[in-house]
Amino acid sequence: MQGTLREIDVYTIIHLIEFGQRTGELLIESTSGKFWFLFFHNGELIYATDTDSNLTRLRDYLHGLGLEHALDRLANSKLGINVLEYGQIWSLLESNVINPTQAKSIIESTMREVLFDILSLYQGTFVFEISPALTPKLTQLKFSQISSEFARHLQRWQQFYPIIQSSNQCPVLMSNDALPHLRNWIDGKTTIRQLSRYSGLDICKIGQDIYDAIATGEVTVPPLVLNLPQQVKVQSPRVVCIDDSVTICRAVEYILHNHGYQVMAVSSPIKALSVIFQHKPDLVLCDITMPEIDGYELCGMLRRSSAFAKVPIIMLTGKDGFIDRVKARMVGATEYLTKPFGEKELLTTVEKYSKR
Repeated sequence: MQGTLREIDVYTIIHLIEFGQRTGELLIESTSGKFWFLFFHNGELIYATDTDSNLTRLRDYLHGLGLEHALDRLANSKLGINVLEYGQIWSLLESNVINPTQAKSIIESTMREVLFDILSLYQGTFVFEISPALTPKLTQLKFSQISSEFARHLQRWQQFYPIIQSSNQCPVLMSNDALPHLRNWIDGKTTIRQLSRYSGLDICKIGQDIYDAIATGEVTVPPLVLNLPQQVKVQSPRVVCIDDSVTICRAVEYILHNHGYQVMAVSSPIKALSVIFQHKPDLVLCDITMPEIDGYELCGMLRRSSAFAKVPIIMLTGKDGFIDRVKARMVGATEYLTKPFGEKELLTTVEKYSKR
């Protein structure tokens, strides 16, 4: 299932997944290039994330629990390729840094945060892929039971405009007596969304409090400056990742997006050809062992095209033999990256060959 948000809205997409009791992953992309991932098991939402947090969101939730440095204690943990934020939550739980109730609260808050962002989207694209459920699973949300609640929240949030234009704006206190339940966090650098994460309060409750305080002159909210991120995004290298493993695809997308790359991950090698010729990437990551067309054949096909004769092609494989390396070189591969690989290995290789 795939299409544009002009043809069908996000509410309907999620309802179809729920009523069809589908298990898999929903990818939503806005026209500005932001991605969200939603994971379902038998139609119920079990996790959701985006590509911009780089663990900032998780750190915010931990800050609200008084565990600001909890992730630093996991710095040496070998997580490998996975859904980074979700893997870190489970590592914290298994290390007894947080308890199951806290972990469940963080996951549910993250899912609600993503829903708040995507349910108001009316331009963009979506793809739903059937895939094994994300594991392990701690909680689930049935969208049909909360969709009307989100409709009310979004309608309420829109009433704050144009006084409050975005959850990414940073309030500034004009009176030391204002908003005592938020006062310790309001420093002109903390966003409205972060205030919600720290306090555990609904973002509409935070928005209402700030809106009322602005009206009395106790708080001001400077406008957002948007020009710099747009300029950086235009200049960022384009990467296409081809791997029949959905886990590898979403992990590569997550990591590279967080480091300023434009990434498209495709699990079907046949579909990947049209994506590559359409988007003309600066670098291609390609698995070797795939159905339909293997990585060697796909690499050879690209090298026969003058448009991709010199584009760096990095082969991904679980094998680590000399023969495989030789075959990769023979078909024109630029480099070879052995799975499982970590974030540092991936970034080092991509940065070496991409046009930064």
